Amino acid sequence: MKAKITIVGLGAGNEDQLSLGIYKKLKNSKHIYLRTKVHPVVSFLDEEGIQYQTFDELYDQHSEYDHVYQEIARILLGEAKKGNDLIYGVPGHPMVAEKSVQYLLEQHDSNIEIELLGGESFLDAVFSSLKIDPIEGFLFLNGETLKRDDIQPSKHMIIGQVYDQWIASDVKLTLMEIYPDDWPVIIASNLGMKGKERLKEVPLYELDRNPNEFHHLSSIFIRKTDSPDVHHSQFSKLVEIINQLRMPNGCPWDRAQTHQSIRKNLLEETYELLETIDQLDIEHMQEELGDVLLQVMLHSQMASEEGYFHIYDVIKQLNDKLVRRHPHVFGNENAERAEEALVHWEKMKEKEREEKGIEKIRSVLDGIPKDLPEILKAYKLQSKAAKVGFDWSDIRDVYQKIDEEIEEIRHADQADLQAEVGDLLFAVINLSRFLKVDPEAALAMTNRKFIKRFQYIEKQLKEKQMDIYEASLDVMDQLWNEAKTLGKGD
Repeated sequence: MKAKITIVGLGAGNEDQLSLGIYKKLKNSKHIYLRTKVHPVVSFLDEEGIQYQTFDELYDQHSEYDHVYQEIARILLGEAKKGNDLIYGVPGHPMVAEKSVQYLLEQHDSNIEIELLGGESFLDAVFSSLKIDPIEGFLFLNGETLKRDDIQPSKHMIIGQVYDQWIASDVKLTLMEIYPDDWPVIIASNLGMKGKERLKEVPLYELDRNPNEFHHLSSIFIRKTDSPDVHHSQFSKLVEIINQLRMPNGCPWDRAQTHQSIRKNLLEETYELLETIDQLDIEHMQEELGDVLLQVMLHSQMASEEGYFHIYDVIKQLNDKLVRRHPHVFGNENAERAEEALVHWEKMKEKEREEKGIEKIRSVLDGIPKDLPEILKAYKLQSKAAKVGFDWSDIRDVYQKIDEEIEEIRHADQADLQAEVGDLLFAVINLSRFLKVDPEAALAMTNRKFIKRFQYIEKQLKEKQMDIYEASLDVMDQLWNEAKTLGKGD
């Protein structure tokens, strides 16, 4: 005959919340275990002469609560395997925030029967004490494992397992990623215990400055909100806004756009972002990243309207690709250096093509977008050719090639000059590749330097009340050298 563990909920308050059935089981059982003695029902059990054992000593033996719950499950299963039927009593309801119960359900074998008998749960007390209806939208979260992505401001949230000031501090920092620092939150204690309930509202930044408020019966409550101060940091709100812009009652300009009409915008916004990166302008980089994201959102919204894909399909495909192409992170492969990681990426990329039935690349040079800027395209062409050994073996050969191209320009006919200058540029880009210098970034740096120095010339001429169109080259050259000396543009 199977041994049986009956898990009973003792409710969130005193003995008035005990069902008659649970009371009878407690009264008639010889083997009763309680997770903790710290519960208002326990004094009633004492008055009734009901004998029990508790696991309170385990809390002193383990530094982490999870270890306590695992040990409780191990002990109870061990007793059941001896053939003893037993009762395990937990606060509230057995299936609400009771990790020890979860371990019992996961680890028991077919020779042990588990029965669950619910009492009034902590959540029942929450709904009554805070006067909220969960049908409006409700989340019950664990303070010990709370992450930003768990938080949904459009729903009421109760954050449990906030046992101490340190967990409260972690919860506060996570909430501050979404809510303003002074957002009102409620510290709720002893819910369901008549005469002992406590609700204290504090601004978020003060949450962990109330150490005496946190113990095993405390939690944090945040009411749902529609405030833009909160929702405008949510990706779901961005999706909603983009959709609204494209609706019949949305923005006429946004509604009129197509993939082709805003194609150039993506390129322009990307270059504006690159400029902030090159200038290490972090403040404006945030804004320009948003502008690039806007283009991604608009294209995705249009595709959704056409029935092709949604932004969440884009995100899923990207996540799948990142996991698949990083087997050294998410799988069993190893990569200590960047070059090794790149090899895994390329191997997985080729495997994907084979699985999709895509014809093998006919040329080593295939796969380079035709609309890339020509400097970047030349760099990629050279890099792809180098992978199969078509490359100079010594940098001195590259310098020699540049000298040859310059000499050919000197002797070229007018009709051949464009081709010869192109050859020279191609050779210089090859040199940058050998030197591991990004030619696009290098030229961008030089352009910025030129702009700053030339603008210095303009400023100095204006101060001297000289017309730049009438200034001699000698004067401008002198000011240019002055700009260099002063570090204008570095």
